[in-house]
Formats: sequence, structure tokens, C-alpha cells
Amino acid sequence: MPSFKKHLFAAAGVLAVSALALTGCAGSSSGGATGADAKISIGSLYEPVNLSNTAGGGQGVTEALTGNVYESLSKLNDDGTVEPLLATGHEVSADGLVYTYTLRDDVSFQSGKKLTSADVKASLEAVLGPDSQSARKSSLEVITGIETPDDHTVVFTLAQPSISLPYLLSYVWIINADATDIEKQADGTGPYTLGEWKRGSTLTLNRWDDYWGDKAANKQVVFNYFTDATAEDTALRSGRVDLITSVQNPDSLPQFEQEGGFTISEGQSTTKELLAFNDRVAPFDDAKVRQAVYSAIDREKLLNAIWGDYGTLIGSMVPPSDPWYEDLNDLNPYDPDRSAKLLAEAGLPDGFTFTLDTPSYDPHPAVAELLQSELKKVGIEVKINTISADEWYTKVFKERDFEATLQEHVNDRDVVWYGNPDFYWGYDNPQVSTWISDAEQAKTEAEQADLLKKANRQIATDAASVWLYLYPQIVVASDSVSGYPVNGLNSQFFAYDIVKE
Repeated sequence: MPSFKKHLFAAAGVLAVSALALTGCAGSSSGGATGADAKISIGSLYEPVNLSNTAGGGQGVTEALTGNVYESLSKLNDDGTVEPLLATGHEVSADGLVYTYTLRDDVSFQSGKKLTSADVKASLEAVLGPDSQSARKSSLEVITGIETPDDHTVVFTLAQPSISLPYLLSYVWIINADATDIEKQADGTGPYTLGEWKRGSTLTLNRWDDYWGDKAANKQVVFNYFTDATAEDTALRSGRVDLITSVQNPDSLPQFEQEGGFTISEGQSTTKELLAFNDRVAPFDDAKVRQAVYSAIDREKLLNAIWGDYGTLIGSMVPPSDPWYEDLNDLNPYDPDRSAKLLAEAGLPDGFTFTLDTPSYDPHPAVAELLQSELKKVGIEVKINTISADEWYTKVFKERDFEATLQEHVNDRDVVWYGNPDFYWGYDNPQVSTWISDAEQAKTEAEQADLLKKANRQIATDAASVWLYLYPQIVVASDSVSGYPVNGLNSQFFAYDIVKE
């Protein structure tokens, strides 16, 4: 499942709904040690549901464990590039159907077992398994065979070429094939071992001194979980935590600026706030109606009301960090007159009424009320139906029982979901599906980008959804710490370079 920001499912494959942090409040002090002996205390709103990336661990498990406890064959860097990690490299057959990966020979799991190709095979098979909730499961189903001719070689056979395979494999944690109870325990190859997890409070990572690569720059990392953004901000201001991974309370930023002693970093976000239509049902099966809704919304006013001076307007599902980004804001501009004209052309000159299924966690309720106010001006009545994250997953994502909904999609490079008519929003354009399929089988990255730009432009022209804004990615940290990531691609948060002076 693709990754949603605050729902209940894994952030490593097709639709991961990540859960809003549960019931805890941080109580851990950031401590006084510095340098290599420092303990780094991190504030987060995203506590894991469990510790597995295939069993619905949520955004929090990606944030805490990806790259820190678990590693993959390839690594998605904070700048969006991909490089080898547990593999030294790979070769591709002339027809693009066979990828041969060579593993490093100096890697062990934290339990002491040496990494072998059997572990890689088992990890991929878990992602592809029938019960997997991995965000990239559907994309990786192009793999039809996994062979392990020796302990350091893995051969993937594909049903068709997949230029994105190295990128997709950066989502797949390599887990000890013999590990058990991975929802509660961890045995990875990363620079930290899993320490104590106090549910509703903290999750501790301890530096692993036998790590195969460069050792972590700090001795310990403690993720402190909060259910309230204001409480999280207070913890940072009081020194109980050293940094916040993703600020969700923009009203607090002036306080940090005025008090001094803090660094505010706005990185590149990949989280899109969507007004998603059910394109299967009337009147949203008509592109003119969807375009009319789009042009009735003053998105700049909406973004300012929710995020103040932060965040970005986008005109499509593609954020600026994706290789095929284009600014398409002008395709569906804010223009109530255009909206009225399109409604008339669609046979709805007096407007219409629809129900908006709205997740109950912030900022969705506020966004829904603003949309209700905007659309009323062009004769469209919005009935807000507030539902929990669990209800959203069942009603909207699984049963497709909705007219329109609000949702935030976390992952980068996820415009490809519009090529799947069976996806929850039901957008179905055969030409777009062909472009997206052809892009994945492209021989060069330039060809891939060109095809996905065509697909993205058509999706935006059709107003398949309304892309309201791109979330800001704001990290606020004490001036005493440095080396933290700021972009937060796909919710990962590499902690191993963070140092405290």
C-alpha cells in the first residue's frame, strides 16, 4: 500500500497508512554527554504500530529503523539519489529481464550471523507474500524468480524490464531469514541495535560497535513519542529533546526564532495533501466536474491558513524532488468563473452536493471546513463525514465506498498509482496507463522521465484529484546538534551522523 502520513500501514510499499502517534508523552532527558558518547533525544509524533515493514508498522517504523537498524541492497539518500549499500553493485542483462546483485562479504547481522543471499531472498519473498502490507509490493511483483547461486550472489528474474528496480529495492529491509517475532524484535545489519521500546513513550537505539561500515557518530538515539505537537514543541524548548523530525505546529516556529538557540530547516517534502475523488462515481466520473472543483479552491489561501508561510503549491502528484517534476499549477488555476462555466458544461449549472470522508486527525478537519467554505461559493455543497484512520482504510481504501476524501500521500515517485485503474481513487485513462507502463520499461532514465512527464501532465489536465499543497518538511533542532537529515524522503530519518557539541 502507498504510504499515508498518519495511518496504520507500512511505509515501504503500496499504500501504507501510518498511524498517528499513540498515547505517549516523552519523559527522557537529552543528557549532557557530547561527541561520540552523546545521547541524541529526538521528538516525533509517529510511534510505530509494530517493528515490521511488511506488517503495517506505519510511518514511525520507517522513521526509526530504516537505515538505522535495517538496511537494504540499495540506499535512498536524503537528496533522492540511489546508491549501493548491502550490495557492491549489480549487472543487468541485455534484455533488461535479469538483475544480478553481488553482496558485500563483510556484513553480519546484529545477532552475529553472516549476511547471505538466502537472507535477501527471504526478505524479498516476505515483501511479496500474500499478507504483506509493503508500500512497494505491487511494483516489486514484476519479480518472477529469485535465485541464489552462491552466498554472495542474488539473481532476480523479471516478467518485464523495470528501470526502477534499484530504487524499489531501497524500500526492502534485509532481515535475517532465521529471525522470529519481527513485529516486536529486530535483527538488522545497520549501525544501531534496537534497545528498549516503551510503548507510548520512547524507543531507544544503541550504537553497534561491530557495524560493518562507519560507526554511528553518537552512542545512543532515543525517539520520544508525543500525541500532541504543542507538547513536543515544549519538550524541545525545555531541552528534553534535541530536535523534532517534522514540525506539525507552524504556530510554534516564531517562538523558536525569537528565543534563539534553535535552527529551523525546511527541507524537500514528498507528502502531498489530496482531495481525492472517486472517479468511478457521478459526478466525479466527469473531468469537467473535477476541474470545476479544482478551480473553485483558492489553494494559496488554504495553504496559508494551515501552514502560514511554509509549504508549497503543486499542480500534480509529482513533488519537485522527483526526476520528472514540472510546475503544472496553471493547468487548473483558481478561477471561480472557470468553475461555474465548467459546471454548466457538465450539466450542473446549479452545483451539486457530495460527501467528503475526512480523517479525524489534523490537519484534515480544518482543511475540510475550508474546502466546504470555498466550494459553497460556486454552488457545491460539501457534507463532511469525519472518520477514524481505521474507518478510512476500510471504507475508502478497501471498499471504495466514498465520493471524495482527504488524504496525505507520503512517498516520492508515486504518480504511478494513477496508472492503476483498480487503485482506490479509480482514475482510468488507458493512455496514461500505457505511458506509465512504458516508462517502467524504458531503457534510459531520460526516456523514463519523458514518459512520466506526459502521464503526469495528462493526469493533471484531467484533474484526477486536487493536489492541494505539498507539506513543508520542517526540522527544528537545538544549535548544539548537527548532522541530521532535513528532507525526510519517505519518512526515513538517518540518525547516525547526528553529533552534539
